[in-house]
Amino acid sequence: MSKIALITGATAGIGEACARLLAAQKYDLILAARRAERLDALSKQLIDEFGIRVITLVMDVRKKEEVQKLETLSEDWKQVDVLINNAGLSQGLDPINSGNTDDWDVMIDTNVKGLLYVTKIVSTWMVNNAKGGHIINIGSIAGKETYQNGNVYCATKHAVDSLNKAMRIDLLPHKIKVTGIHPGAVETEFSEVRFKGDKERAKKVYEGYEPLHAQDIAETIWFAISRPAHVNINDMLVMPTAQASTSHLLRE
Repeated sequence: MSKIALITGATAGIGEACARLLAAQKYDLILAARRAERLDALSKQLIDEFGIRVITLVMDVRKKEEVQKLETLSEDWKQVDVLINNAGLSQGLDPINSGNTDDWDVMIDTNVKGLLYVTKIVSTWMVNNAKGGHIINIGSIAGKETYQNGNVYCATKHAVDSLNKAMRIDLLPHKIKVTGIHPGAVETEFSEVRFKGDKERAKKVYEGYEPLHAQDIAETIWFAISRPAHVNINDMLVMPTAQASTSHLLRE
């Protein structure tokens, strides 16, 4: 029987790259995201190309009642081996005194509460299934350093970093692995979302150097997943060669 992976934020960037890589490894997939058309198109493509099973859930992780849709899955789909908590975002880049509180709510609800809602359900399945499992939480360099005007976004990713450690401790008796993957600058829709659709401003973030690509992070995640049963990668920080820290970039 094929292994099963559940990926949130599966229709773009790192989530989509993970879906494609795990499909190539013959994982059956539960793909969750907000955009139904993209989910349907990706699902069809992966089924046709790799001959795997795929089911999709249109779901906003911020909304607890939507995350509860997971409980409607059949028992065979609840045999999840890998959970990739990829859904996350940043909104705005403002100092704390002029920040938009609606943006704060979106970041906290997505990056922290959404991750918790999904993990609560799936980790319960893993415990009940009594066959271990692996939870991958996508963090950020922003969870290791705090940078100017990053305030709330950095706070949410610091929370994810702490939750990685807490999950590792809490789930240890059940032989469930937990890994935190923390990328530096990755060229995805991230900056476009942060700047609310301003493509020109988003493009400038990646000018003058080669950032990470979504595939780079997917391959890093696969490295963690594919380790032997006795090996757990607790924490990994992955940066472009041109980036030494949040504030040190070599642009040419």
